[in-house]
Amino acid sequence: MKYLWLFVFFGVLIWSAVNPHDYFTWFLEVLPALAGFVVLSLTYETFRLTSLLYTLILIHCIILMIGGHYTYAEVPLFDTIKELFHQTRNNYDKLGHLAQGFIPAMIAREILIRKEIIPYPAWRNFFIVCFCFSLAALYEVIEWLVAVCTGTQAEAFLGTQGYIWDTQSDMAFALLGSILALLILGRYHDKQLKKFFE
Repeated sequence: MKYLWLFVFFGVLIWSAVNPHDYFTWFLEVLPALAGFVVLSLTYETFRLTSLLYTLILIHCIILMIGGHYTYAEVPLFDTIKELFHQTRNNYDKLGHLAQGFIPAMIAREILIRKEIIPYPAWRNFFIVCFCFSLAALYEVIEWLVAVCTGTQAEAFLGTQGYIWDTQSDMAFALLGSILALLILGRYHDKQLKKFFE
């Protein structure tokens, strides 16, 4: 599985780096995936994750790389969806922000359970949702700082498409993603975590 993961990661990364919309936006969007890869590489032997988590992280990286290649406002599939459903904007960024809550929720869940930091499930879930919401808010602050520092260069990175509630809706989608992750994958994740406590 490790080699398949690496093959997909670097295959999509190379594809995304070939003639992207612009390299500044590509770098900003792909940077979290590259940082994640470094962290996973450094912790692979000392804190190996469940196969579920590695798969989710790879999916998140692919979402980031596609967004980096086209920009979040111009992903072709979501342009088609926009036309089919008479939407006013390309909503690929909403998928990205849903993942921004969904995948970090599972990462936080695995660390908290395996390190036995919060033993009570209800309090653990509450913390995870708060953490993901805070992470989403931090990302919006980073977007704002990039926009202030670089001016019009950051327009493709922001991807607001003229929607005045873009920041708030991005955070709401991340919040929704974190809740969905806990509801949908909690039991399956518990089964994969059993091997660490046997």
